[in-house]
Amino acid sequence: MIETTALAKSYGEHRAVVDLSLRIARGEVYAFLGPNGAGKTTTIRMLMGILVPTGGRAQIAGLNCHAQRAELMRQVGYLPDTPVFY
Repeated sequence: MIETTALAKSYGEHRAVVDLSLRIARGEVYAFLGPNGAGKTTTIRMLMGILVPTGGRAQIAGLNCHAQRAELMRQVGYLPDTPVFY
């Protein structure tokens, strides 16, 4: 259902997410925990197609999170801490 392979995001010299690979199957439930600055929000924003990864890939339900963002948004509910209107 959710799959990332070597997902990465850098802001200049700062590496926010480094080589994140995970696979979450349909029906599994996971918590995304970590200290402030660990890259949780950055990862979620890449999964929602809001941010473009600097490396790797991310898919949800077989859809490329960036290239197929419009279709992804039709299938996934996402409520950010600061709402953005599409």
